[in-house]
Amino acid sequence: MAVAEVSTSAWLEQQTNPPKGSIRPRSFMRPEMVSPRLDVPRHISRPPYVGAAEPPVMAEVIQIQDEAGVAGMRAAGRLASLIRDFVGSLVRPGVTTDEIDKAAHEAIIDSGAYPSLLGFGGFPKSVSTSINECICSGIPNLRALKKGDIVNIDVNIYFNGYHAETSETYICGVVDKSVKQFVEVARDCLDTAIAICGPGVEFREIGAIITDIADGCNYHVVEHVIGHGVGSLFHSAPAIYHHYNYKSGKMAIGQTFTIEPALSMGTVKALQWDDMWTTVTADGSYSAQFKHTVLITESGAEILTPIKEVEADDSE
Repeated sequence: MAVAEVSTSAWLEQQTNPPKGSIRPRSFMRPEMVSPRLDVPRHISRPPYVGAAEPPVMAEVIQIQDEAGVAGMRAAGRLASLIRDFVGSLVRPGVTTDEIDKAAHEAIIDSGAYPSLLGFGGFPKSVSTSINECICSGIPNLRALKKGDIVNIDVNIYFNGYHAETSETYICGVVDKSVKQFVEVARDCLDTAIAICGPGVEFREIGAIITDIADGCNYHVVEHVIGHGVGSLFHSAPAIYHHYNYKSGKMAIGQTFTIEPALSMGTVKALQWDDMWTTVTADGSYSAQFKHTVLITESGAEILTPIKEVEADDSE
């Protein structure tokens, strides 16, 4: 994902006088203390990129699964879903994203899997938690969630040689009706895009239908966030764009990839903090994202990471 860079100090200065007309959360993000990296038992298999200073270049190979691969991807996807739903149930005012990360880490390693994000290009945590205006790659820290926050939890696991990815945006307590609608539209973008997938469908149809939905609701697709092939390799071709595009490429039976559109209530411009991960909307407006790993079958697309509905917690 390519994003513009901005220093943390410059970001904070910018937020003191936000752009006119921006749609900002009640309390914009600030850098917070990050706890030390958690350990993974030696007996758990690690992806080959762990330990490298830079993330690997996205592989050119298209990942088509054979029978064993499909079974492996289904198992990884099912586990990722269970862990996502578990940590999502922890979202409530007063809970820190660091606590969510620790719970996810323990659940992943207790299941015999490796948290794919941990050590990916130096990422220091086992999940990503993106609050309010954070589009993606938020680093879990000691900030406590507040009533009215929205938070995307991105769970990525490596299980028996296969990666699976999934994320959901959760509402913490009660939010304004407009924000709740925004989150629901972001979910609809993903669900509708998956519904059109199948053998021979052009990948650009994903971006077309997501853009139509977002534009129809006066929201915007953040173009910097893309989907990609996933399987035994964490990131591979094809790059899947969630906005209007003219890229070539068609879906094939056995292919596994992610669809992960991110929407903004305001600008589509993204800025990256100097931690080299935290990516936020340039005007401080809310962002919401949902992600699934999917498998192309003879009859359409199978969601390998299905979402279990979790009711919002209205407690203080």
